[in-house]
Amino acid sequence: MAENPRARKVADRIQEIVAVMIDRKLKDPRLGMVTVTDVRVTGDLQHATIFYTVLGDETVLRSSGTALESAKGMIRSEVGKQLGLRLTPTIEFVADALPVTAQSIEDALVAARARDAELARQRESAKPAGDSDPYKKPADDSE
Repeated sequence: MAENPRARKVADRIQEIVAVMIDRKLKDPRLGMVTVTDVRVTGDLQHATIFYTVLGDETVLRSSGTALESAKGMIRSEVGKQLGLRLTPTIEFVADALPVTAQSIEDALVAARARDAELARQRESAKPAGDSDPYKKPADDSE
């Protein structure tokens, strides 16, 4: 899709249309605070995958996904009207894994900081295993 500028423009327009519809036209009580994060359109403009995130826990995510699936026909109809393409792309909603991935990265960074702090504490009280000066010195010629 990156090599097809028309597909990128269509994807951006679909993202705008869907975001406005979710905000203003969908009145489903199951719908939470949904954010459309990305839209990917195939090169032939026949299929659009819409990625979304929801503010809240797993149950809010599931109920919002159900609400979006039930409104898919209305959303596709509006996308078709506003795009003016010969064929309206099919729409698929996918919950974006970005927040989960970001949280796992954040957890890994916290664990790394904790290990670094522990190593710094151990380094402060560390003593050399052998002599304090482990390098060989040239032999004295006086002997």
